Amino acid sequence: MKTTLDELQAFAAVVDTGSITAASELLGLTISATSRTLGRLEEKLQTTLLRRTTRRLELTEEGAAFLQRARAILALVDEAEEQMAARRVRPAGRLRVDAATPFMLHVLVPLIAGFSMRYPEVELELNSNEGIIDLIEKRTDVAFRIGVLKDSTLHARPIGTSRVRVLASPAYLAQHGMPAEPAQLTQAGGPHTLLGFTQPESLNDWPLRDADGNALRIQPAITSSSGETLRHMALAGLGVVSLSDFMTREDRRNGQLVQLFPEQTLDVRQSINAVYYRNTALAARITCFVDYVAQTLGQQAFEG
Repeated sequence: MKTTLDELQAFAAVVDTGSITAASELLGLTISATSRTLGRLEEKLQTTLLRRTTRRLELTEEGAAFLQRARAILALVDEAEEQMAARRVRPAGRLRVDAATPFMLHVLVPLIAGFSMRYPEVELELNSNEGIIDLIEKRTDVAFRIGVLKDSTLHARPIGTSRVRVLASPAYLAQHGMPAEPAQLTQAGGPHTLLGFTQPESLNDWPLRDADGNALRIQPAITSSSGETLRHMALAGLGVVSLSDFMTREDRRNGQLVQLFPEQTLDVRQSINAVYYRNTALAARITCFVDYVAQTLGQQAFEG
């Protein structure tokens, strides 16, 4: 498009006020600047929009036709700006949220009813991916990530931290016995089956000390990319697992999972962040969702 909004505004202002001088005052421009803008518009359109006489300005036939379209364009721009302003006050539109399945199920889903009641014009789209996704490629507005962030193009807002514990079901312990010390978990040919992650490998460093005083690196017998899958296997009595508090709090409270070595467990915590791209203006629908999650949960939501 060759014509600019400034040129349309100048043209409409001259017609509305009846003179270039009055239009200049309305627009906060010099008379020469307004005159040049009008002349530039006519040159682009290759037509005369206004006849200049010594007493007044008159619209040509072409000018009258163009003015009708120009006013419609300016009205649409004003409407669009008003809608954006309204969204800042009252968030609206589709919001695409991504999180790993456990965080989605145990943390976000219980908050959706309250959020939707407070912000009924925000249309939520909830997606779960166990690995790290490209937010732009997946058209994601905000993602919740657990652990260390490596992507420097992202802006991160800390939501909290969640402690990691080693757990097993009462049924598993009844069958295989309660290990007396952490080293028993990694004994070759030992009685215990360990459940771990396919990736990243760091999740198979458990919050216990080995015989040398280092973090206990386990070799899982059964692996999965999903913490939720590992949780269900542990609940089914298939092995010992190390998981974050946010997904096992209720299991521990109702006795379905039991913490092993509570006195020897290191205070290892996973950071939880809401992430979005730095180079985009943060829409109100993103801000209100992240604010709601942070305010509703608070730090204590990931503990206990």
